[in-house]
Amino acid sequence: MTATTGAARSARPERPGRSDGVCSEFTVFTKIKPGEADALREDLARLSDAADDEKVHAAVHQIGTLHDARHVIFDDDTRFMFASVFDGSWDTYIDDFAKTVVGARFDQVFSHSEGFPGVTDPGAKDWFLAHQEAAGVFVSAYPDLTVQQIYKDQRVDEAFQAVLDTPEFRAALDNPANAELVATPAFQKLLEEASA
Repeated sequence: MTATTGAARSARPERPGRSDGVCSEFTVFTKIKPGEADALREDLARLSDAADDEKVHAAVHQIGTLHDARHVIFDDDTRFMFASVFDGSWDTYIDDFAKTVVGARFDQVFSHSEGFPGVTDPGAKDWFLAHQEAAGVFVSAYPDLTVQQIYKDQRVDEAFQAVLDTPEFRAALDNPANAELVATPAFQKLLEEASA
């Protein structure tokens, strides 16, 4: 992310983290409070179990900008890392998660980190900024696809696959009246991609 130049320069400070197309990375390193690594590990286990929770998936789907996330305890149980990939602005990303059930779970997990004020605290963004490090290299496998586009592509693929499985579609392919359309390179590519 680069600052705008001239009179239109943003009043907001630059946010660390690299981008590749529409995807941005977010990596936070914290110090675990002394003696709380096991409690953090237990909270992460509950968070992992909750990942199957419909509320968590519904919140992540509603936010619609999170590609992936991971939590790691390291350095002999003294440090903690949270890393994710998201679409859109850094500020919106933090704000959106604070408003959902995921925010409460983050509060529990990050409560084991030194100095964490709470995800809804006005100082939370400053705390994250103080603990965030930009990746040396960040590459996305699909830099031009937002989470919303991926969701849409999945819905379209499921609908198209359902059509392909109908006897009516097979009959339409075999109908001589459709031979010209079926023979077009675009239609052939569509069929080829659908069968891959």
